[in-house]
Amino acid sequence: MAMETPPVILLDRDGVLNEDRTDYVKSLAEWVWLPGVREALARLHGAGVRVGVLTNQSCVNKGILAPETLEAIHGRMREEAAAAGGRIDAVFHCPHVDANRCDCRKPLPGLIRQAAVHFGRDPGEMPFVGDAARDLEAAAAAGAPPVLVRTGKGGATEAGALPAGTVVHDDLAAFVAALLGPAREEAAC
Repeated sequence: MAMETPPVILLDRDGVLNEDRTDYVKSLAEWVWLPGVREALARLHGAGVRVGVLTNQSCVNKGILAPETLEAIHGRMREEAAAAGGRIDAVFHCPHVDANRCDCRKPLPGLIRQAAVHFGRDPGEMPFVGDAARDLEAAAAAGAPPVLVRTGKGGATEAGALPAGTVVHDDLAAFVAALLGPAREEAAC
């Protein structure tokens, strides 16, 4: 049985939506969707669930990636999600490094709080799906339900201590199936 569907889901980017890279996604050519993600986004959109993407992108502050290139990557991400029937309603990113001492860099809760204001929702109503400990820590700090997926860094993260209430799924598609129920197979013609 599917759980009650929240109106907003928050997703980490690297390791949840796309392949995580140790050297950052620096170009459109380096963006590679994880299997089943676009279909999962389409299911969420079809169910009326809004989606926010929250991502640390210190490569901007480090001068590795121009802000315009990051925006182009996010634009392509949104276009390709839409082409598959999905929708990414908003993208929030932190361009800072730890030394900047901002409140938006995960594991701090600033990005989740920005999303809460944008969507007009309490963080407790918006599950945050991530693959890294910092994602789960940000969720816990903001009061958002933490969800771990085993993609990206998720397998290693699962081996460590998880915040109370963390729900674990194999990938985004499995989370969406738990949320909305199994996908219905279309009848063959």
